[in-house]
Amino acid sequence: MPDSPALILAGDLGGTNFRVAVFRGDPEMTRLHFAKFRSADYSSLEEMVHLFLKGISPTLEVPLQAACFGVPGPNVHGVVQPSNLGWKIEVNALPRLLGIPRVAILNDLESTAYGIAALRQSDFAVLQAGSGSHAGNQCVIAPGTGLGEAGLFWDGTRHTPWACEGGHAGFAPTDELQHDLLTFLRREYGSVSFERVVSGMGITNIYRFLRDTGRGVEKPEVAREILAGDAAAVIDRHSSDSSCPLCRSTMDLFVQALGAEASNFALKTMATGGVFLGGGIPPKILGLLRRPLFLESFLNKGRLRPLLETMPINVILNDETALLGSARHSFRMLENLKN
Repeated sequence: MPDSPALILAGDLGGTNFRVAVFRGDPEMTRLHFAKFRSADYSSLEEMVHLFLKGISPTLEVPLQAACFGVPGPNVHGVVQPSNLGWKIEVNALPRLLGIPRVAILNDLESTAYGIAALRQSDFAVLQAGSGSHAGNQCVIAPGTGLGEAGLFWDGTRHTPWACEGGHAGFAPTDELQHDLLTFLRREYGSVSFERVVSGMGITNIYRFLRDTGRGVEKPEVAREILAGDAAAVIDRHSSDSSCPLCRSTMDLFVQALGAEASNFALKTMATGGVFLGGGIPPKILGLLRRPLFLESFLNKGRLRPLLETMPINVILNDETALLGSARHSFRMLENLKN
């Protein structure tokens, strides 16, 4: 009988949830087991992994051969301190702690970048067809709780993702209103990154700016809902149903800033192979992104506009892309051992 395919472990760690799964190490990456944990309920990555494996170990055909986890935050000399969690992950200690011979940690957006190749066409919403070419560098920009970014280098045969912390680069206003927004936020934060504007917290920051500078009137019912729940979601909902002009102005400014930063990153990575919008926010605001405002902001780069018009732009709809990317990286580690 032929040997059973190796089994690999993949995980996607977020500030809210940790998704983890076992896959067969074959080209189809067949998923065998899956679980989701609330990250804040545990004290470490390995605690959640051990709990997951304890429940499924009797059903595993062979030992796990490799593991990869996408984690928010930079990997500096093999140490990662996940954003929004008070943990420290030492990468070199994980094989011993988990009992798995090969373990890798990727930035969460790097995992998302790896996962793009595992998606179907139905997992994307097209905002700009561009030239339709797959060849060429690509980039991912992902507004959610924060703002993540990653690039994919095209070597002539395949794309190789690389991590960065571009979301923390300084916010650059493109008009007088955004300049006033920068001044407003600088009083509070000092240094103002794009993450302070293009993220969930950014939506709230823009709303406060417009309200507190007299550019919009806050409705009492909206104020109550913001205090009681997810402020960004409340603002987006009242923008979508046109019940709150201040919320609509907030989301318009957010979309403009997202378009500008997406094109900034696309130019810096020369992303002729495609620009991908990931994270939790873009799939929820597809209607807004399909209006002319986003694309005009993306293309508003003077004489570089014709280049930007060639770049395909897609919204990633599959919320397990980072998990699939971690699985693909685990699979690639095993493939490299054979070569």
